[in-house]
Amino acid sequence: MKYYIIAGEASGDLHGSNLMKALLKEDPNADIRFWGGDLMQSVGGTLVTHYKERAFMGFIEVIMNLRKISKLITFCKEDIADFKPDVIIFIDNSGFNLRIAKWAKAANFKTHYYISPQVWASRASRVKNIKHDIDAMYVILPFVEDFYKKHDYKVNFVGHPLIDAIANREQVSEKTFRKTHQLGDKPIIALLPGSRKQEITKMLSVMLSLVDDFKDYQFVIAGAPSQDYSFYQTFIKSANVKFIDNKTYDLLSISMAALVTSGTATLETALFKVPQVVCYKGSAISYQIAKRIITLKYISLVNLVMDREVVTELIQSDFNKKRLKKELTHILNKDARKKLFLDYYELEKALGGKGASEKTAKLIYNSIKN
Repeated sequence: MKYYIIAGEASGDLHGSNLMKALLKEDPNADIRFWGGDLMQSVGGTLVTHYKERAFMGFIEVIMNLRKISKLITFCKEDIADFKPDVIIFIDNSGFNLRIAKWAKAANFKTHYYISPQVWASRASRVKNIKHDIDAMYVILPFVEDFYKKHDYKVNFVGHPLIDAIANREQVSEKTFRKTHQLGDKPIIALLPGSRKQEITKMLSVMLSLVDDFKDYQFVIAGAPSQDYSFYQTFIKSANVKFIDNKTYDLLSISMAALVTSGTATLETALFKVPQVVCYKGSAISYQIAKRIITLKYISLVNLVMDREVVTELIQSDFNKKRLKKELTHILNKDARKKLFLDYYELEKALGGKGASEKTAKLIYNSIKN
C-alpha cells in the first residue's frame, strides 16, 4: 500500500515514527511518503518536507507567514496528487492538516486522522468539517472520545503513544549519563523550554533566573532537535547550567524536578514521574486572542486528563521569577512530591496502557487493504 503521512512539530515526528514502524509490521512492503522530521526519516520512506519549515507559533506569527504557508499547502496538494496514496494519515497539526483534508476528501482520497485536532479546546464548530472530511479518527486521550460522542461522531480511542515511546526507549544508567554529560552529583532540575525559537526565547530566561536561588541543584536544559546549541548559548550565564541536546527522556529519567513549557512535554514529564511546574507565555496579542476562543479550565494535558489541578500552571503574567521560585520550592518538598506521584500513577491508568501505534496501524491497514 501507499501511505502519505503529514506530521508537524517534534511530537508529531515522534508519534509518526512509531506509527510508521507499526505500519511496516502490518504491511512490510509499504511505500511511505511523509512530511515530518528526523525520527520519521530514520524509519525509512521518503521525507518530503521537514517540520522545521513550518514551525510557526501563535496567531500573529501565522499571519506574518501566510504566504509561505499558502505555498506549502499548494505544494502538498500537488505532491499527494502525483503520489496517489491509498490513504492519507494526518497527525495533529490542525491548521495545516484540516486544509489539506478538505481538498483530499473532495479528490476522493481516503483520509485518516491520528491524534485529533484540539477542537475540544476551541472552535468546536470545526467538528462539522471533520465529520465530513475525515473517514476515520484515532484519538489518544479519553476525554476526547467523550467529546466527539457528544457530537455524534464515532472515533477510535487507541491509548497514548507516549506510553510506548517511553517503555521502548533504550535506557542508559544514571551513572553513565551523568559521566558522559559531566553533570556531577547534584540533584537535577530539568528545563524543558519548548521546541520553537519564539517560545524558548520567552520561557528560558525566566526559568534560568532561578539558578542562583537553588545552588544545591544542577539545572539542565533539554535541547530540542530542531534548534542548534548556539541558539541556547546566548541564554546560559552560569556554570551551574548544563545543556544536553536531544536526550530529553534520558534527562527526565534522572531528574528531581522539571520546569516545563505547556505541550506534550508536560505529559512526558508526568509519565517519568517527575514533579513539574507547567509554564506558558505567548505574545500579548496571541494570548488575548487565545483567551477569547479557548474554553478549557487548564492548559496542561496532565490536568486536562485528570480534570483537576494536579500540576501548577503559571500562565502569562503569572509566569515570573517570584511565582516560579515558590512553585519549584513546593515540588521539592517531600509531602508534595508524594501526592504528585500518586496522581501520576492514576494518570497513567487513565491513558489506556500500551499499544497505541500498533492498534492504529492495524485499524488503518485493515480499512484499506480490501
